[in-house]
Amino acid sequence: MLEIKNITKSFQQRGVVLNELTLTVNEGDSISIAGPSGSGKTTLLNIIGLLDRPDSGDLLFRGVRILDYDQDSSASYRNKNIGFVFQEHLLLPYLTVKENILLPLLASEISGNEFDKRVEDAEEMMKKTGITELAGKYPDQISGGEAQRATLVRALVNRPSILLADEPTGSLDRKNAENLGDLLVRMNNEYGITLIVATHSAELAGKMKLRYNLSEGKLFQVTGMQK
Repeated sequence: MLEIKNITKSFQQRGVVLNELTLTVNEGDSISIAGPSGSGKTTLLNIIGLLDRPDSGDLLFRGVRILDYDQDSSASYRNKNIGFVFQEHLLLPYLTVKENILLPLLASEISGNEFDKRVEDAEEMMKKTGITELAGKYPDQISGGEAQRATLVRALVNRPSILLADEPTGSLDRKNAENLGDLLVRMNNEYGITLIVATHSAELAGKMKLRYNLSEGKLFQVTGMQK
């Protein structure tokens, strides 16, 4: 599905962050990428989502080279194929939970019938994630854990091929972090969405089928029993 080939990325103040990094991602994989702050986890996810560009290397999505995409093509690639979940929920404060969740559909080039179907899907995901009763509330009226669940549904509303989660449990307490981790795994299993998680959390990393450490700009696979 996704081929990351010899990606290198450096910054003026930090130096080389990714050093000829290579990774192959298959349909339905769940992958964790662990490493200390500044190791390049976020940079890697941003490159996969075409929010950033490498200095060199190649990136192929289903066999198509995507690093040459212009701004419009990059936006279309993200909207059709990529869902994002960040450490902070980034819900818009002046929209209700349901309005926030449905917002990505407004930028989609889909028919009225398809729009209605995806609204139904979103409502079903809200039910599965336990936030149906929060639909009419605003972000400042719900908890951090509830906001992250809403963010997850919003990230899935366009049926992305890949969900990129950057420290999704970083701002949550232990119980809510555990619940969100289980929810990510459930969405991966039930919807077949490929999941790539950057995290400091050993507990969250342990829930993924494939685990990697990012060190000195390269990925090293972690072996051992999955939790």
